[in-house]
Amino acid sequence: MSLTVFNTPDTRPVVLCAGRANPALAGGIADAFGVELGQVTIRNFSDGEVYVKFEESIRGTDLFIIQGTQPPAENLMELLLLVDAAKRASASRITAVIPYFGYARQDRKDRPRVSIAAKLVADLLSTAGVNRILTMDLHAPQIQGFFDIPVDHLYGSALFIEHVKQIDIPNLVVVAPDVGASKRARAYASRLNCDLAMIDKRRPRPNEAEVVNIIGSVSGKNVLLIDDMVDTAGTLVNGAAALRKSGALQIWAAGTHALLSGPAYDKIEGSEISKLLVTDTIPLTRQSDRIEVLGVATYFADAIRRICVDDSVSTLFVE
Repeated sequence: MSLTVFNTPDTRPVVLCAGRANPALAGGIADAFGVELGQVTIRNFSDGEVYVKFEESIRGTDLFIIQGTQPPAENLMELLLLVDAAKRASASRITAVIPYFGYARQDRKDRPRVSIAAKLVADLLSTAGVNRILTMDLHAPQIQGFFDIPVDHLYGSALFIEHVKQIDIPNLVVVAPDVGASKRARAYASRLNCDLAMIDKRRPRPNEAEVVNIIGSVSGKNVLLIDDMVDTAGTLVNGAAALRKSGALQIWAAGTHALLSGPAYDKIEGSEISKLLVTDTIPLTRQSDRIEVLGVATYFADAIRRICVDDSVSTLFVE
């Protein structure tokens, strides 16, 4: 395990390690922080059961475990086992760095006999021994309240807004793909000093969306569609088609977490979207000329550095 660049104020050594969910991002965060990732053995038994082991002492360390919980569910199990192993190895403080917090869409009981998976995952992490959470763009920000431990919530808008400003798209209007994204879109419009519009969307069943109406003017304007995640891409693709019918010119889209499941890549490549901006919180399974990836490693490294020295993380926030 590498020597750290600095110690915490109470002289605890700082160690970064990672699971297998996104090794490229974990390596980027370690590079930006200025250390090498700690040595961890993770493998599967022949039946698929996960085995983890820290290869060097982490006793008394300020430990940051970098592991997203996107599918498959093994990523979540791997994180829990890493936390449990770290707790039993006497790490002083364990921070789970979760670039993408999976199961966040199940955050309430909106119909009979369903689970609230986001709360369950929060309980699992706390019970396993996590002392702090660092994550980005929760699907529902109120999920922070499911935890009885500190949660530092970063916003992908910090990256997207700067990138869009550099592109300098003329006559721009920011569009929320549904009512739930209106607050996020309003923040983008305010910071980009442009107009705001919204799509009235109905979801007859999970992963399916129907556009009912467009609220606001998009005719003759370039559009930036904003969302927190892109799963099947139906919301963005259907929204882009409706916007084009309403007279929109070039259509950009931005979504922090690129789940891109099922036919999502094909949908995007055959859609009215000129460019989809995503981050690398989830590794892409396929390259596309329509998709541009913005790196979050430096952003997470800055947040980790502030946590280590008990500095404010909120100065990084862009809502």
